Amino acid sequence: MRIRQHVNPTHLHFASFRGERPPLDGRLVEVEIGCAEAQFLFERAAADPSRLYVGLEIRRDLVELVNARARTLGAPVHATFCQAQLHTTEIFAPGSVERIYVNFPDPWFKARHRNRRMVDATLADAIATVLRPGGELFVQSDVWDIALDAMASFDGDAEERFVNREGEWTFWRGGNPYGVRSWREQHAEETGLPIWRILYRRASSGSDPSPART
Repeated sequence: MRIRQHVNPTHLHFASFRGERPPLDGRLVEVEIGCAEAQFLFERAAADPSRLYVGLEIRRDLVELVNARARTLGAPVHATFCQAQLHTTEIFAPGSVERIYVNFPDPWFKARHRNRRMVDATLADAIATVLRPGGELFVQSDVWDIALDAMASFDGDAEERFVNREGEWTFWRGGNPYGVRSWREQHAEETGLPIWRILYRRASSGSDPSPART
């Protein structure tokens, strides 16, 4: 199947939610925003099958491929077709998500396409709404500008809803703490590309100076 590499997330076609909602049934939920083939989530599910792993993806063909693979493997993985900036809070109740991953979002390098980038204040608001207090947000990119966008969105959050586990305005130095990799992460490591990572904890309310959870 030929899969489109890029779609314009600002297109009116994506304004309304048309996806299939994940089977939220009381299990702890981990979410990958922009899951592509969901290799990261499948590896997480293999490591801990007690949780539900939900991938949000704007390319419907990839959603169908992920869900077909999940059915074949019997894996607790579900992809949902959506525009994450707009629909995350429609899919998940406030404070209901345990952990969120943003792995290597599309950089949209051209200046005229910058408004198509996924990580911004709108996405930060959505993540802050659905992530439980104390929950984790992990961001990775091999593009410096995208890493800076993420840091500006989360460290720069005026309401101080995100606590940088490494310290304010500092990239995570401990590598990937979850022991699983997306295809993009694997490629970046094998070809020697730098990867900038940031790990956050959702503050309980406003500024939260309490020690980071380990």
